[in-house]
Amino acid sequence: MKGSSEKRLMWSLAVTTVILIGEVIGGIVSNSLALLSDAGHVLTDVFALGMSLLAALIMKRPSDYRATYGYQRIGLLAALINGSSLVVIAVFIFVETYKRLHSPPEINSSVMLLIATAGFAGNLIMAWIIGKGHKDLNLKSAWLHVLGDTVSSGGVIIAGLIIKLTGWVLADPIASGLVGIMIILGGARVVKEALWIFLELSPLGFHAEEISAMISEVPGVVCVHDVHIWSIGHGIPAFSGHVQVNDSKISEADTIRKEIEHRLSDLGIRHSVIQMECAECMANGIYCQINRTADTHYH
Repeated sequence: MKGSSEKRLMWSLAVTTVILIGEVIGGIVSNSLALLSDAGHVLTDVFALGMSLLAALIMKRPSDYRATYGYQRIGLLAALINGSSLVVIAVFIFVETYKRLHSPPEINSSVMLLIATAGFAGNLIMAWIIGKGHKDLNLKSAWLHVLGDTVSSGGVIIAGLIIKLTGWVLADPIASGLVGIMIILGGARVVKEALWIFLELSPLGFHAEEISAMISEVPGVVCVHDVHIWSIGHGIPAFSGHVQVNDSKISEADTIRKEIEHRLSDLGIRHSVIQMECAECMANGIYCQINRTADTHYH
């Protein structure tokens, strides 16, 4: 489906909300834990699509005096809350699954199948709306969420068919347990990615020593130290470092700086702060050392 990423995400969010309401009602009417568990999974899609839409809108907002780096991490905060809630939802699913394995209730498999099939169809529609093969990271993550929920709905359909054909009601809590595993894995991954950025750890795929070696190969560079690599937001790496050059004109040092920025841009780092120096730093190491004594300072 063509259109802006915001429009596609809004349509997907609307379809997902309808599926969520339908599965909650259907799960209560049919007494199917698998259907209610899938509704919990759909709830994660609502959060994921909402965050993707929020991120798409926030990324267009320019930096200002309140947020000189921009507002990228507001979406990350929502992701962290979302991921934590997924883990809680999964725990409740596991507890209820345990209870139903020991005392399985009667299941209305006809209602269960009807709602699960409708949910499966809705997920296929969302997959078409969002599309695949795009470079937009938000759309890609949203598409992966929808894909996971499609698989989950398929599992509920299989469980419903088993109950209808064989009367084996244990298929319902078993299916719900599998959905719970998918939810907790997804939630843990979201929490890990959000914390990785909040803790300002180096983005995956970027190694400070390798980047420093690459910069050292630029003609005119003597050494590189005080290197920092972090993420401003999801998929927005940043770099800062001190670059020592021989004593030269400002224009010559600026030419070296532009070449370094060009090479960093080729790696996907488009936000960089480079301090040019012509004298050796007191602590000439790649990584900044923080002195925690009374005269705390940075090298």
